[in-house]
Amino acid sequence: MLCPFCRQSETKVIDSRTSEEFAIRRRRECLNIKCARRFTTYERIEQTPLKVVKKDGSRVPFDREKIRSGLEKACFKRPVSGEQIEWIVSEVESDIYQNFDREVPARYIGERVFNMLREVDQVAFVRFASVYREFKDVNDFVEELEPMLRESGRR
Repeated sequence: MLCPFCRQSETKVIDSRTSEEFAIRRRRECLNIKCARRFTTYERIEQTPLKVVKKDGSRVPFDREKIRSGLEKACFKRPVSGEQIEWIVSEVESDIYQNFDREVPARYIGERVFNMLREVDQVAFVRFASVYREFKDVNDFVEELEPMLRESGRR
């Protein structure tokens, strides 16, 4: 491992631990006496590229950042922390890699995010649902909200 500061090729691992799913966090120290700086590296398992099969049949590479982006838009100005968003993204990613080898339907990803977000924040859930389910008018919103209202006893 090259030191990012002095480019020395000799470093030693000080500490090693798992961080997020699929990653190992390593604290390293440069062995160059003049540098001796510490830095962190992350190792991820290289996996076969997973493709997402879209509604139109096209295939695109899986990108966890697309899930995060959709969640951040749905949770904008809502009391949902970055940790909760990261947890949902990690759970969905983990589920996908456990259940699919080469291709995953976009619908499966959307449903997983959809169901997890319902438990975290109902307003963010409705926002996400409006885009994911392509609501055409207010009646679509009402249809999606009715089960939630029945559960909470508001109707």
